[in-house]
Amino acid sequence: MTAPVFRFAPSPNGELHLGHALSALTNQRMADGCGGRLLLRIEDIDLTRCTLEFEAAILRDLTWLGMRWEEPVRRQSEHFGAYAEALDRLRREDLVYPAFMSRGEIRAAIVEHEAGGQHWPRDPDGAPLYPGNDRRLSMRQRSERIDAATPFAWRLDTAAALSRLKSRIGWREWADETMSASEAIFADPLEWGDVIIARREIPTSYHLSVVVDDALQGVSHVVRGRDLYFATSLQRLLQDALGLPQPTYFHHRLVLGPDGRKLSKSLRDTGLDALRQAGETPQSVRSKLGLQ
Repeated sequence: MTAPVFRFAPSPNGELHLGHALSALTNQRMADGCGGRLLLRIEDIDLTRCTLEFEAAILRDLTWLGMRWEEPVRRQSEHFGAYAEALDRLRREDLVYPAFMSRGEIRAAIVEHEAGGQHWPRDPDGAPLYPGNDRRLSMRQRSERIDAATPFAWRLDTAAALSRLKSRIGWREWADETMSASEAIFADPLEWGDVIIARREIPTSYHLSVVVDDALQGVSHVVRGRDLYFATSLQRLLQDALGLPQPTYFHHRLVLGPDGRKLSKSLRDTGLDALRQAGETPQSVRSKLGLQ
């Protein structure tokens, strides 16, 4: 019988904090509990924000916590070719389109729409959906704009992808860490609209690279925070569109700050290194997280 495969996949664009520690340790506990394997993946497709210094800090923090993972570590920046192949498949099947609208044009379209008293739809994260005007461009018009070096991004034609499915999109969600019970979750990827799948200069996005990596690495159990719960519907749609296997999922609780929001690297919430320097130990970190 094949052992379950888990993965912890941080981005080296800042220091790990208690929220990352909870996710890493939860993956370790669940993998150990079922005799599974744990992989470490560095999600560094953002070449402008991800650095080798932050990657080294991640490895140092995880080692300090007592984490164990299989080698070699997969770095997404070394596998753009795999993501480009997946993008090409979506292009051949006409499931993505080049989107040329600038941020200013998007804002103008939304303002004009809402000026008439109509609410513009938002995705589960609260961001306005893409208008999708360029979905209606002809192939000739698209080629002319691309040849003219007009900036664009590849966006998923979500409605078209859904129309090709033979059944409703969904996934299996574990009820808790024990994995003693699961339930079927049905999702609506249309809530996300036509999301960016790749950019002209980088042939991937978070959503595309994560489903490709999970498939190539044989990940069977995706364990991550509740903040990514709704994104699962979109990733399940991509898995089906690309003919990739479907993992089971567990979205664990989040670590919240004193103000009630989830911890964030971008807001410079206290990192594990600072906690270590202040005298915290791996055991005290586990205690803070309620993992003792």
